[in-house]
Amino acid sequence: MTTIRVRRPPQLVGHVELPGDKSISHRALILNAIAEGTATVRNLSGGADVVSTAACLRALGVEIEGDEVRGVGLDGLRAAADPLDCGNSGTTMRLLAGLLAPQPFESRLTGDESLRGRPMDRVVEPLRRMGAAADAPPLVVGGRRPLRGIAYRMPVASAQVKSAVLLAGLYASGRTAVIEPAPTRNHTELMLAAMGAPIGVQGIAITIDRAERLKPIDVDVPGDLSAAAFWLVAGALHPHADLTLEAVGVNPTRTALLRVLEESLGARVEVRNRRLAGPEPVADLAVATGTRGGPLKTGRALAAQLIDELPVLAVAAALLPGEHEIRGAGELRVKESDRIGALAAGLAAMGADVEELSDGLRIRGPRPLEGARVESRGDHRIAMAFAVAGMLADGVTEIADAGSAAVSDPGFWEQAARFGAVK
Repeated sequence: MTTIRVRRPPQLVGHVELPGDKSISHRALILNAIAEGTATVRNLSGGADVVSTAACLRALGVEIEGDEVRGVGLDGLRAAADPLDCGNSGTTMRLLAGLLAPQPFESRLTGDESLRGRPMDRVVEPLRRMGAAADAPPLVVGGRRPLRGIAYRMPVASAQVKSAVLLAGLYASGRTAVIEPAPTRNHTELMLAAMGAPIGVQGIAITIDRAERLKPIDVDVPGDLSAAAFWLVAGALHPHADLTLEAVGVNPTRTALLRVLEESLGARVEVRNRRLAGPEPVADLAVATGTRGGPLKTGRALAAQLIDELPVLAVAAALLPGEHEIRGAGELRVKESDRIGALAAGLAAMGADVEELSDGLRIRGPRPLEGARVESRGDHRIAMAFAVAGMLADGVTEIADAGSAAVSDPGFWEQAARFGAVK
């Protein structure tokens, strides 16, 4: 277990190198795996979660070498010899469940202890309604065909579950419709449309019909905005900051963060050089020390769009004036850790006035943060959130199991060290 000590650097000035977007990387691999032909996927995330997805696809007979994915077509996957190890990646497990449920062979999906304890009934239930053989735990799908299209109204907003149902819908007879309770990231829909899938989007309703084939699509994976969030918050709140982040994904379903940074933190975030990288919009972002406004404006309606950024926004709330409520975020309880509990414990140890709620946090600020020993609980986003807290706190912060940051950003600690934040 790696413990890393973090302190406030004299300044945060320079360029930040970001990993490829994790969500887009998963989808670029999975969808090109069932296309007819070879695709090139550049700037693929090197994080452990995406490595797990690639390993599972290879076990299913897909050739992935370097940047190349050689698709086997919709009906070309073969049964894996062993259970598919999804590591710590809920995205891998849920999306592959949707892809493998319509296959004529049975697949067993497993992972580390944390992943095996995460809820999979939310993906099992719609797959069963489509006629698939699906059960959990352990998660076992497939071996029964054909599937039928359904209209599925999701009880909880989840891009992973939505994507799983759409993947199964590629193989189902009739039309499959997914109705979201709130908009979630739409990378799957954009990529499927670019690959020629019969998909339609009208507001929060997405439809897909059975596909005959998918054409491969080359992907230049943009920088991960969820990874950028940690540096954007640090840059907005550090007293001497001027950071530039290039080629970041700015998909509108992901950019609620930028609005919150400007409205609540008084951050000066410049969006420069907007352009398209395939179906995805990208831009360069620059952030400098803000005015420290408040209170934090997230709200229940934004929780699904900000789910990955809420941990670092909770750190920001401790330093902003006013009473801040993060609500509608019960999904944080069932991520790689109970992120609500982890944040409440760690922020309290650092001197924040924080109250744990069933679906979020209530934080009263501003309170100066003091260095303390905090637990990441093996969760990459918690480790990086406390790293930002340490960069903004007095004294030294010790983060236990800090190596978990590599799940989404393998270069995070090296970059923090370059800025002088690692003691």
